[in-house]
Amino acid sequence: MVKVGIIGAGRIGKVHAESICKYVKGAEVRSIADPFLDKSAEQWAKSLGIQKISKDYHDILGDEEIDAVLVCSSTDTHSQISLDAIKEGKHVFCEKPVDHDVEKIKEVIKAVKGSKCKYQVGFNRRFDHNFRSAREAVASGKIGTQHVIKITSRDPEAPPIAYVKVSGGMFLDMTIHDFDMVRYLSGSEVVEVYAIGGVLVDSAIGEAGDIDTAIITMKLENGAMAVIDNCRQASYGYDQRAEIFGSKGAVAISNDTFSTAVVSTADGVIAEKPLHFFLERYMQAYANEIREFIEAIEEDTDVPVTVIDGLEPVIIGLAAKKSIAENRPVKTAEIKSAFGL
Repeated sequence: MVKVGIIGAGRIGKVHAESICKYVKGAEVRSIADPFLDKSAEQWAKSLGIQKISKDYHDILGDEEIDAVLVCSSTDTHSQISLDAIKEGKHVFCEKPVDHDVEKIKEVIKAVKGSKCKYQVGFNRRFDHNFRSAREAVASGKIGTQHVIKITSRDPEAPPIAYVKVSGGMFLDMTIHDFDMVRYLSGSEVVEVYAIGGVLVDSAIGEAGDIDTAIITMKLENGAMAVIDNCRQASYGYDQRAEIFGSKGAVAISNDTFSTAVVSTADGVIAEKPLHFFLERYMQAYANEIREFIEAIEEDTDVPVTVIDGLEPVIIGLAAKKSIAENRPVKTAEIKSAFGL
């Protein structure tokens, strides 16, 4: 039984705690830590049978019975907690991104290489049944040589402005998942990025120095092209679609809905809207990624999403930000060179 400590009792920390307790065999949540724990959070933790509750994550790292930690705290703490955990010999599952600062990610990479610890980054869409099926179709050669990858990713509503101000910007917060999907679905690296964006949803987002709508085009190492369209708000729900087109055909995935029922009458044809929230859409994916993390620990195999997989989307995101700032295509090699990569 792998004993787990969760650092961060916010929304995603609670998702992982509940999914482990309900769906992940071979793992037990022994403790949870968050400096902002209140009585309701403590009651929630106790209802799941979590034995130890603390406001200091060092209590988890100092517990010799803890085998692995899940870093679900605020983004600005991810890299430091990762380093502290690796130093204590704990396996680490870190929510994306490892950090917004490439230099700090490099420190984590160095620490992982110098340890026997497993380190997995939380890009949950890789574990979703739709995206995984699309990847299998590409990897098996069913669509032939890849030509064009299209990804649509639109949130049902924009985040609070207070969050926007510390998010690192849309490319490093929201689109980072889509950058990861381009790499995952294609099995290839992004070599050039061109992005355009604007503020079409909420002027306050622009005042905070960010954008809320964007189109990003990319050239891939394998010769294919990719395009992502993003928006912080889609009135009809959480819109997550993708298509990979190639020389032998195409594979496309659509949105999950509450049901597949379609009502057809003289007045029209009505189908379900997409599931409204990412927790509804990806709950099983969250359980799947933790299950594979636990299996990697138990079987001493490689984790499915490495710290390098955590670095590459940040590089792409920084290239996209530079592209908008300078109104030109930006090669990812340019960004890597700036950080000695």
